[in-house]
Order: sequence, then C-alpha cells, then structure tokens
Amino acid sequence: MSESNEARSRRRFGLIAVMAALPLAADLATKQIALAEFSPTDPVSTLGGLLKFTLVTNSGAAFSIGEGATWLFSAAKLVVITVMLWGARRVRVPLWGVVFGLLIGGATGNLVDRVFRPPAPLQGAVIDWIQLPHWPVFNIADMAVVCGGALAAVAVLRKISLDGSPVAEEPAGTGAPGGPEGGNAAADRDNGQARAED
Repeated sequence: MSESNEARSRRRFGLIAVMAALPLAADLATKQIALAEFSPTDPVSTLGGLLKFTLVTNSGAAFSIGEGATWLFSAAKLVVITVMLWGARRVRVPLWGVVFGLLIGGATGNLVDRVFRPPAPLQGAVIDWIQLPHWPVFNIADMAVVCGGALAAVAVLRKISLDGSPVAEEPAGTGAPGGPEGGNAAADRDNGQARAED
C-alpha cells in the first residue's frame, strides 16, 4: 500500500513539474528570441495586424502599474511560488496538478526576469513581446498564469477539491433550528415540558 501511495505521489509531482517546466522553458527561450529579433519601434505584424511581435520591458505589473515598486512585485511572486510549492503536497487530482504547474511555471518565468535582468537583482524588467489589439503586451509566462487561473476557476465551479474528496454540501433544512429536524426537536421538548408540568 505504501509503495502504491509513493508511486501516486511521484506521478503527481511529476505532472506538476512537467507543467511548470514546459511554459518556463518556452518563456525563457522566446524572450531571448524577442531580444534578438524584435524592436519596440518596429513591431513585426502578422495575421493582418491582429497579432504583433514587439519588444517591451516592463518593470511594473500589468499596464505598467507600479513601475517604481519592482522589488515589491518580485517579493510577492517569490512568496506566491513558495506557497504554491507548499500547497502542491495536497494535490491528488490531475486537473489541479496542471493548474499548479502552469501557475508555478508562469510566475517563475517572470520572476527570473526580475531577479536576473538589469538594472539590479529583484528590480529587473520583465520582457514582454506578444501584442493583441486593445491589450497590454505580454509573454508566454503571462499566458501560463492566465490559463492556470482559468482552469482553477473551472475546478472550483465544478466543486473539484485538491485531493479529490467530495465537497461537503449540507442539505437544506437539515439540523437547522427552523428546519424539519429542528422543528421536531423543539416540538418534542415542548411536549416533554407540558407532561412534566402536568
């Protein structure tokens, strides 16, 4: 039995590791290509202008918010990644394994930029290069985080827990003071009190 549990644990962490490594590797590789091939002043247009490749460095969050607090975003990402790695121990469902992997891989991709890129450790600018109409420029790591978040929302809406256990739903009226059982119990107490007074 212990060997079976150990095998399941290995598969679970293997899934999370793969789903984290794939977007992380793709993100790091495509950022290097973007640095070498794309320019912020001369974007490459494709699909009739629907999709553009342009080089943007972002020291803040989405829409360049908080550019003066890069270190704060770096610290926040580090905390989030640490918490997710800790929480991954509870994952027993493949869907949640994919969610955790995508979120960890995406967050790590942008954290690598903030830690290792200029101007200083924990203050580096994130490399963004994918542009869609009416949307801020983003990268593969951002896509992984968004996809992971969407899958997490699906899992929550479908009431899928991390370990696969059924989500407890208390039946309406059961045990409630005004419910059927609560009302019967109150009636029994009243009848008992009346008999005692008689």
